[in-house]
Amino acid sequence: MTLRAWAELLRVSALFTVPGDALAGAAALGVRPHRGTALAMGASLCLYEAGMALNDWADREEDAIDRPHRPIPSGRVSPPAALAAAGALTAAGLGLAAAAGRPALAVGTALAATVWAYDIHLKHTPAGPLAMGAARALDLLLGATATAGRGNTAQRAGRDPGRWSGARTALPSASLLGAHTVAVTTVSRHEAQGGSTAAPLAALAATAVLGVAAGRRPAPPASAVSRRTGPGVPAVAGALSAVYVGTAARPLLHAALNPSPPLTQRAVGGGIRAMIPLQAALAARGGAAGVGLGVMALVPLARALARKVSPT
Repeated sequence: MTLRAWAELLRVSALFTVPGDALAGAAALGVRPHRGTALAMGASLCLYEAGMALNDWADREEDAIDRPHRPIPSGRVSPPAALAAAGALTAAGLGLAAAAGRPALAVGTALAATVWAYDIHLKHTPAGPLAMGAARALDLLLGATATAGRGNTAQRAGRDPGRWSGARTALPSASLLGAHTVAVTTVSRHEAQGGSTAAPLAALAATAVLGVAAGRRPAPPASAVSRRTGPGVPAVAGALSAVYVGTAARPLLHAALNPSPPLTQRAVGGGIRAMIPLQAALAARGGAAGVGLGVMALVPLARALARKVSPT
């Protein structure tokens, strides 16, 4: 077993799409990221990687036919090792979520259960895309509940309305991220054989709608800590939303015009990379323009690593 084999198994180039979930969740509350947010990011990274390892373990027989170059069917990583890694990473993720408080642990447990249910059973059912969308939405809510947990500014100021306020406040942003994930997952079902024009067209329409929604800043939550955002925040959110649409739309259009496996795979890869500008737009939408621009700094890193390790 080589380091490269594990990098391929865990899709390390897609890891850069994960930290923005927690940061967008924090921004939805109008709260600056703190230790709880960092714990949520660590938990998210562990649970994401657990899902990648479990995915290839569950698909090892199918991959032996369609993708024999993958680490497990090629013999570079053994099935027991992949399953053990999935279990260890899940435990680590839940441990980090627990350190952020009980609400974060509850959301993290729901996220882990969704990941395992998807990989083992739901992936090949009509509920598969919805399960993946729920997992991404829960990941953003994990960041929100961890940020709203112990030690945040709102609590210290005596303005925290309840331990679950973070999840409720961040639900609109989580819904947008979940909807994008549903669209990308639907397209990914055809990346091995291709042949679907409807899926990329539907994803293209969804991308346009989500881009408009992500660029609109909602009214600040009553429980949020007051923060000076400045007149340029809506412009930043709009610009980041346009980057999101551009990143996802072009490969989706190519896949709709020519639904071959290579172009469909590029559309899926583009949809995965588009999560970063979408998270950045959601952060700016919540008033954290600086956080949004910081999330965008992950784009060149993800692009560079994707040239070496495929995110799909």
